[in-house]
Parts: sequence; structure tokens; C-alpha cells
Amino acid sequence: MAGQEASATQKAYLALRRMIVVGELQPGEKLKIDRLRARLNTGASPIREALSLLTSDLLVERLDQRGFRAAPTSHENFVEILTLRCELEEMALRQSIANADEAWEDALVLAHHKMAREGRGDLESFEERHKAFHMALLANCNSPILMKFCSQLYDLNIRYRYLAGNALNYQKRDVSTEHSAILEAAVDRNADLAAERLLSHYHQTGAFLNGLFATNDSEG
Repeated sequence: MAGQEASATQKAYLALRRMIVVGELQPGEKLKIDRLRARLNTGASPIREALSLLTSDLLVERLDQRGFRAAPTSHENFVEILTLRCELEEMALRQSIANADEAWEDALVLAHHKMAREGRGDLESFEERHKAFHMALLANCNSPILMKFCSQLYDLNIRYRYLAGNALNYQKRDVSTEHSAILEAAVDRNADLAAERLLSHYHQTGAFLNGLFATNDSEG
């Protein structure tokens, strides 16, 4: 029974995490246990446990005596996430390249190939491959705690990309060339160039999303 409960909690956690990340549950939305039970066809206990786990991921907030809500978004929150991503991922990338070996390189090239092959027709599938590539860049840093933080920050950041939708100016970017350039520098063991290209990649996305905040503020 305990194993079944753990499995139900894990399924609920993964389902709710996905719904929050892709925007099916909107930022700031109240997360009613009964409504989520019906939506996921599971019990109240797994839902409650999953929401508690998601508070640790910073994707859910616990409201005093009033349940849970999906974590809100804001310009300030986005800037903080971007700043931390740049600092922590640069650290992890440099460590990963310093420890570079053939196995890491093979895994990185394969992750890039799978991402490139996936294309953007199915955005969620592409984003899974996209995250796998970015995590593969860092995977050789030999720091599980650092990797966990980088993975968590990736998920917090990706919410903003889903909220932005398929905005035309973002789609005009040649993101595949940016990824290939990062891969090339990493495989060449050029930590300075790889870090420079990775941060440029993130800052270009950051500039685009900052533009969306500015547009929303002016419309408000």
C-alpha cells in the first residue's frame, strides 16, 4: 500500500509539475484539491503530497490556512532566475569542461542530435530534449547539488517561455545555430568561449522576455 501511495504521489507530482510549467495551471491560480483530484483521477492524499513537493521546487506556494496556489510570475522573479542561471550554469559548465572525457562528449553530442532531430513541431517534446541538452553540458561537473539547482532554475525559467507563447520575434532567432556554437566550443574544451556563448544564448532570451514585460506594463 505504501508503494502504491508513493507511486500515486509521483504520478500526481509529475502531472502537476508539467501543468504548472506549460501554463495549463496559470501563475497565481488557486489549486483546489477536489478539482485536481477530478482532473487527475486520483486521491486527495497524493495531490496534497505532490503540492507539498512542488513548494520545494518553488512552483507552488502554500497559503496560510488556505491551501495552495501556483507560484506567481513577475519581472523581478524572472530577472532573479536569469541571473542565478547564468552564474550557476557558468560555474557548472566550466567544471564540466575541466573534467571533460570521451563519455561526456559522446553523451553531449547525442543529446544535441536528439534535440535537433526533434524540431519544434511538438513544443513539449522539444523542450524535453532542450533541457536534456543543457543538462548534458553541465553533467560532468561532478556536483549533484549544483546540478539540482540548475535543473530547478531551468524549470522556473521555462514557465516564462511557455507564457510568452510563439511570439514572432522569438521564433525569428536562429536558436539552433546558437546551440551548435555552444556545443562546438564545449567539445573543443574551450571553457571561456563555451561560457561566453551560453550566457549570450540566455541573455538573448532574457532580452526578448524583458520586452514582453515592458509590453504588458505599457498595456496595463
